[in-house]
Amino acid sequence: MGIGASIFLLAVGAILTFALNVSIAGIDLDAVGWILMAAGALGLVITSIFWSNRRSRTTTVADEPAEYRRVEERSDVPPPPVR
Repeated sequence: MGIGASIFLLAVGAILTFALNVSIAGIDLDAVGWILMAAGALGLVITSIFWSNRRSRTTTVADEPAEYRRVEERSDVPPPPVR
């Protein structure tokens, strides 16, 4: 789950818990909202941990470039015709 999906779950859960005063037979929207907020918070924590570990593992420093290229400008060849 990414950061965007986690924030979306947090927002939908907060709306269901705090903003709606609707009764649906057999469904407690407050409980559903709290569950969605918990899932969003857990997803946000797991995503943050994953990305912080990934960045520390992939850090590489190169002392020198892999290869050098020599570029020369030639003055004895005419430029190509413009169309």
